[in-house]
Amino acid sequence: MMPMEFHRGRLLDHVHLRVKDLQRSHDFYQTVLAILGFTLSPDTPHYFACDELFVSPAGDDPPTAAVHIAFQTSSRAAVDEFHKAALAAGAIDNGAPGERDYHPGYYGAFVRDPDGNNIEAVYHGPNRRSADSVVVRPA
Repeated sequence: MMPMEFHRGRLLDHVHLRVKDLQRSHDFYQTVLAILGFTLSPDTPHYFACDELFVSPAGDDPPTAAVHIAFQTSSRAAVDEFHKAALAAGAIDNGAPGERDYHPGYYGAFVRDPDGNNIEAVYHGPNRRSADSVVVRPA
């Protein structure tokens, strides 16, 4: 089997979710992202964000629906904690933590967020990263 190489942080600039209830979504994402070691920033009364995720009220438009977002984790334990915290924060189970047959070492869990989006936490197995993140600053 050929070794797999994953690249993150170079294809997507951001994912924008438009939600029915900003406060409910704020509380949900603040809870599950904290389990993964992230904080909301910026975090305003009108929107919030975390790295590539941007969330704002739907307003007169329908909320975003049926989107699948997968958050990277550093361990199987983090996937387990994500799933547990998400359910406690009101998510609906969409796949308990466990190995998936997507590739060897793939361990994930799935929940539905307050607007029904499929949110996943995934651990790809032991790996070596070239950098923790890509940092972009104004010139």
